[in-house]
Amino acid sequence: MQTFIIGSAICILLLAAGRTHPGSLIVALIASVAFGSTSIASLGGLGTPLIYVALEIVLIITILVRRRLPDELARIFHECPTAWIVLALLVYASGTAVILPRLFAGMTGAFVPVDGLVSEVPLAPVSGNIAQSGYFVLGGLVFFGLTLLLLARSSAPRAKTLPQSRERDSEEYLLLRAIGKGFFFWTWLNATAGALDLAGKLAGGGDLMLPLRTAGYALLTETEHAGFWRIAGLHPEASAFGAAALAGLAFSFTYWRATRSGNALILAIVLLSLTLLSTSSTAYAGLSVLVLVALLAAIRSLLRGRLLHTDAIWLGAVLIAVTVILAIVLINDDAFAKVETLLRATILEKSSSASGIERAYWNQRSLDSFFATSMFGIGLGSSRASSWAIAVLSQLGLIGSVLLGFLMATIAWPPHRGEWGDAPLGSERRHVIALHDSVRAAALTLLLAATIGGGAADPGVLFFISLATLGGCRRYLQRSRCFSTGQPSNGSTRSGSIPQGQPT
Repeated sequence: MQTFIIGSAICILLLAAGRTHPGSLIVALIASVAFGSTSIASLGGLGTPLIYVALEIVLIITILVRRRLPDELARIFHECPTAWIVLALLVYASGTAVILPRLFAGMTGAFVPVDGLVSEVPLAPVSGNIAQSGYFVLGGLVFFGLTLLLLARSSAPRAKTLPQSRERDSEEYLLLRAIGKGFFFWTWLNATAGALDLAGKLAGGGDLMLPLRTAGYALLTETEHAGFWRIAGLHPEASAFGAAALAGLAFSFTYWRATRSGNALILAIVLLSLTLLSTSSTAYAGLSVLVLVALLAAIRSLLRGRLLHTDAIWLGAVLIAVTVILAIVLINDDAFAKVETLLRATILEKSSSASGIERAYWNQRSLDSFFATSMFGIGLGSSRASSWAIAVLSQLGLIGSVLLGFLMATIAWPPHRGEWGDAPLGSERRHVIALHDSVRAAALTLLLAATIGGGAADPGVLFFISLATLGGCRRYLQRSRCFSTGQPSNGSTRSGSIPQGQPT
C-alpha cells in the first residue's frame, strides 16, 4: 500500500475550508467528489481509491462509536422504509459479486482492463468484484450514517411541546444547510477547475491540474476534438467532467429558480458555458434533456396562470440569445462553422465513429449476458458497459435492477409534495424546499449522464447522499407543517415577502 501526500493534504484543506457547524465532515465529503482523479492511496490490484473514500470511512467510524447506535439504527428502520431497500440492495449486490462470477464462469463474456485496455474475456472472478462492492457498500453506509445524523437532530416522535420541537427542528435545519453548503462547494470546485483547465490550455500551459492527478486511471486530459480543447477539470476525461458540470448546472439552476439566489445564478451561467465548451457528447445529450424539462416546467406554470419570475427571466434570455444567433447567421453564414463541425462530430457522427461502435458492442454483449444468465446477472464489478442502466441489468440482474428502480422512484416522486405549499422567500421552509428540489435534480441528472455514457453499475456516493438528504428534507417539511399552528397549509407570507409562486 502506498499513500499519496497530495490526497491527504486536499482532505485536510477541504475540512478546513468547509468548516461549519454541525457538519464539517459532511461538507468536505460532498466537495471531495469533485476531485475525480485524485487518489488517497494505491492498493495494488484493488486500484487507487479517490479521496472521498477516506472521508467516507472517517464518517462511518464516527457513527460506529456513538453510544446509542443500536437504538438509532432501530429508529432508522422504523421511520425510514427506504432503509430496508438500501440494506437489501447492499446485501444482494455484494452477494452477486461473490457468487455469480463463479456460478456462471465461462458462460458469457466480460469486458475488463487488460494491460490498460478494455478487452473481452470469458466471465470469471476479477478484482473489480471486490473493489466495486467496496465502493458500493461504503456509499450505502454513508446513506445510513447521514440518515442517522438527520434523525438524531429531528424532533422526537411524540414531542409534547411546540418549543422543544422547534428547537430540534432548528438543529436539523442547520445540518440540512450544511449539506446544501457541501453541494455548493462541490459545484463551485467543478466550475473553478473547469475554467482553470480551459484557461491553461488556451494559454498554452497544458494540463494545470496534472499534479493533483494521482489516481491510476488512463488520463485523457490534453486532447482536442474538432478543433476545440476538451475540458476535464479535476476529472480524468471530458465526459466525466461533462457529467459533473451538467449535474451542477441542474443543482444551481433549480436552486436559483426556487430562491432567486445570486450565487446560484452565477454558478448556473458558468456551468452552462463550460458544458457547452466541454466537447462531451454525454453533456450535450444530457443538456438537451434538461432544457426540455425546464421548458415543460415553465409551460406548466404558465398554463396555471402562475409563471414564476425566474422562468420569465430565463425564457427571455433564451429568446434574446436565439435572436442574436440568427442575426449573426444572416449576416455571416460561416460564423458558426467550427461550432457546426463540433456538433456534427460529437452528436451526429458519434454513433458511427470507432469509439461509438465499440461502446455499442459493449452494450450489446452486456445485454446478451443478462439473458444468458437467466436475468440473474454476472455480478457487481465483473464487467463494464457504456451505459449505467445496461451495466445494472447485466451485473445486478432483474432483482438488483428492481431494487435500484425503487430508490430512483423515491428520489423522483416525493410523497405529499403538494402539501408543502409556497413558503415565503428567505424562510427556512423555502431554503429546505429549494435544497430538496436542487439535490433531486442533481441526483437524477447524474443518473441521466451515467445512463448515456457511464460504464459501472455503482450509482456513486452522491446518489446515496442525495437519497438521505431528500429523506431528511421531506421529514422536516412534513413535521414543520404539522407543528405550525394557526397557519394555512401553504404557509403564511411575511410582510414584504413575495411567495415564489406569485405570477409575474
